[in-house]
Amino acid sequence: MASSTELNIGQKLSEGKTKQIFELVDQPGLVLVQSKDQITAGNAARKDQMEGKAAIANKTTCCVFKLLQESGIKTAFVQQHSETAFTAAHCEMIPIEWVCRRVATGSFLKRNPGVKEGYRFTPLKMEMFFKDDANNDPQWSEEQVLAAKFSLAGLTIGQCEVDIMNRSTVAIFEILEKAWATQNCTLVDMKIEFGVNVKTREIVLSDVIDNDSWRLWPAGDRSQQKDKQVYRDLKEVTPEAMQMVKRNFEWVSERVQLLLEPQASGRVVVLMGSTSDMAHCEKIKKACTSYGLPCILRVTSAHKGPDETLRIKAEYEGDGVPTIFVAVAGRSNGLGPVMSGNTAYPVINCPPLTPDWGAQDVWSSLRLPSGLGCSTILSPDAAAQFAAQIIGLSNHLVWCKLRASMLNTWVSLKLADQKLQACSL
Repeated sequence: MASSTELNIGQKLSEGKTKQIFELVDQPGLVLVQSKDQITAGNAARKDQMEGKAAIANKTTCCVFKLLQESGIKTAFVQQHSETAFTAAHCEMIPIEWVCRRVATGSFLKRNPGVKEGYRFTPLKMEMFFKDDANNDPQWSEEQVLAAKFSLAGLTIGQCEVDIMNRSTVAIFEILEKAWATQNCTLVDMKIEFGVNVKTREIVLSDVIDNDSWRLWPAGDRSQQKDKQVYRDLKEVTPEAMQMVKRNFEWVSERVQLLLEPQASGRVVVLMGSTSDMAHCEKIKKACTSYGLPCILRVTSAHKGPDETLRIKAEYEGDGVPTIFVAVAGRSNGLGPVMSGNTAYPVINCPPLTPDWGAQDVWSSLRLPSGLGCSTILSPDAAAQFAAQIIGLSNHLVWCKLRASMLNTWVSLKLADQKLQACSL
């Protein structure tokens, strides 16, 4: 939803082919990103006005950045301001375009003769291009990026920063690929840019991600492509042709909103043997919430009230919502095995072990009769993560949060190592 706040717009900081960046006088550290109705190809060798493109592009970008931010990806995006503009953190842009490819097509085929169109990259193919319009954005190697020694907002771009952008590009692509798959649409390739936040000196995803940024093939069929390639391929720009291009852009902007909606439901039901286990269960619930998973806490004992335990089980089996049961029982764990033997839904044991008898108690969760398949995870956070991984198989929003969490863990370790090495010098 667009913000109704009036902005005190200052000087123009920069202007590209499809957008303008303005300072915000009353909000230091923020800028306004204003889209334009212009569409270009071949470094603006071809350019045309397409009425309504600014609103379409802005709507697409805002939805994409919302999806990424809600997943846990760090971006410059703040909020949509109007139909054609959004506010963002002020960043000094790193002049490198990061291109991530799943399917070989376009310029890659020209630069790599012999590769057949449609070749699928597993893992993803990464490429970097130096932003230099005069020289048609030449492809650069990692060594060239490092040799440039870019310094932006007080941050020098070295090996650590390049590694973070590389790893982030892969995660961002995979999140958007997963999201577009829910619409039966193949994300073929994508280009993104990073900037350094002038206030935090942190590398974040910046610029825009709209229909100029990727190739999208519905049902994996190039003949149905909906991206800017249709405009690039025009032999002649006519009013009719531009209307077709606009319809494609509108199709994408309508579908991209659906990427923010879950395509499947799911929940976690935590069964505790006693309210003395409440603190342990609250940790599971908190972790589930971080993945966007509803989590319900119940109290029941498979030893003292097996009929009630099975009644509660039936309650959650009967409404058709995919459910993960987490059994929290100390001492002798009857909950997990009894549940596992009486439901086809996944069951996770997460016993609250104590220092005195924990080494003995855990065996009631580990050594089970044949025919039972409940797993055992001791950490409340890890139990919630495993539940999210199961539900994430059918819910792309949960999967996206897991993927972003993986990235953020990797980045935090990379930065911690960099800081340690700096202290050791």
